[in-house]
Amino acid sequence: MKKKSYIGTLLLLTIIVVVINIISAKWFFRIDLTEDHQYSLSQVTKNILNDLDETVTVTAYFTKDLPPNLQKVKQDFKDLLIEYAKRSGGKVAYKFVNPNGDTKIEREAMQAGIRPVLLNARDKDQIKQQKIYMGANVMLGTKAEAIPFLSANQSMEYTLTSAIKKLAVKNKPVIGFITGNGEPTVNEMPQAMEALSVLYKVEPVTITDSTHLSKYKTLALVNPQDSISLVVFNKLDDYLAGGGHLFIDMSRVKADFQTLKGTALNTGLETWLSNKGIVVNPDFVIDERCGSVGVNQRQGSFSFTTQVKFPYMPLIANFADHPITKGLEEVIMQFPSSIDFKGDTSVQYTPLAFTSEKSGKMKAPIWFDIQKRWTMADFTGQKIPVAALFNGKINGKSSSEIVLITSGEMAVNGSGRGQRKINEDNVNLFVNSIDYLADDTGLIGLRTKLIKSRPLAEVSEGKALFLKWLNFLLPVLLIILYGIIRAQYRKNQRIKRMEEDYVQ
Repeated sequence: MKKKSYIGTLLLLTIIVVVINIISAKWFFRIDLTEDHQYSLSQVTKNILNDLDETVTVTAYFTKDLPPNLQKVKQDFKDLLIEYAKRSGGKVAYKFVNPNGDTKIEREAMQAGIRPVLLNARDKDQIKQQKIYMGANVMLGTKAEAIPFLSANQSMEYTLTSAIKKLAVKNKPVIGFITGNGEPTVNEMPQAMEALSVLYKVEPVTITDSTHLSKYKTLALVNPQDSISLVVFNKLDDYLAGGGHLFIDMSRVKADFQTLKGTALNTGLETWLSNKGIVVNPDFVIDERCGSVGVNQRQGSFSFTTQVKFPYMPLIANFADHPITKGLEEVIMQFPSSIDFKGDTSVQYTPLAFTSEKSGKMKAPIWFDIQKRWTMADFTGQKIPVAALFNGKINGKSSSEIVLITSGEMAVNGSGRGQRKINEDNVNLFVNSIDYLADDTGLIGLRTKLIKSRPLAEVSEGKALFLKWLNFLLPVLLIILYGIIRAQYRKNQRIKRMEEDYVQ
């Protein structure tokens, strides 16, 4: 009797497992319990998929037999594509191919813009380099957009949705970057331009008496170094009076490391803003939470570089609860200045980014002392605004908007051999600001939709110890609890069998 019962139970479990697999293969679903719903499609993605007129084809080029950590990237991307296909009603089709070992497919991947990376892999007790493909080609009609490489530390939904949006959008709004006043060119900001090109057409614009600005969805004035003419300010006044949107990323101070002197920078922009109640102070904001600079030192016949903390480069991690700053973790600013607002209630002032609780201000001019031993007495301020949004009747009767950041080189890569890679959140803050002003805010949240790091270094010692022991003891306690429950169950069964009226 017992044997038949076990066989019946085993058969029933097998049938249940088979049925669940069949159902899950046909109807894909998952439950998202993450804090920020990292595994749920956003409304903007759903809207873009619903608006598709043609079928989007995604060819994913992934190497077979990836290491476990990279295999997870492949599985996550596959799960995302399954959900896109489902939400679009079949308007997103996909396939996975392995370029390794097939010359034709590998050539096809390379022509599509998918580039392999070399990975050190162990094979028969030897370390050898393996060529890894982890990219995709997105096609809509005859247009194509490559995703050269997918990694675990990027927002897959933003990458895929923006690729689809870039192909599907027909008439891109125009963003004008003002030139002619010592600003960096668009070629000196490749990271920001790459992100903006998804939704916008970017044009440099030199403002003269005959320039018409009404065609621009948003104007950007980035890090001017020369005096700005009255003609430019008059045109900007007219633009704002017509309800325009202006993004300003300016430096109010400058540093000369040849003379080790920091001075105020006057271009006329600070006066123009001040007349609107927006005051960018001629000061250097300092912060105990800051970046480092390399200092050359010599000891005998040896020279070496030492990294020294430099409070004039604050690491900004305090942000307002606003679409522009949502999801940002840390922005690195160079020589920012403080912002005050002295206008009336016709303009709403919203600070967006602040220094830490241990910060301060030093009025220009100053002398830089790289070897200075900083103490807490130097940081008497807290939460000093270094970025802000102004909206309302800034100039004239129409409502307009200005986003202001006071670190002019925040998103500038530079040119030639001096070009540098910019911190990702610097680019996000820069591009999010323009997205918001251009009134196309859908992709802002996706750009920073990542699995957030939760380092133990930022957790209190008591909580870290609790989590460590909980992680170690919980599985053991669950096994013990299961053993106690099972032992009690079997004991009850033995007692029951000993009763006179027991019948098997």
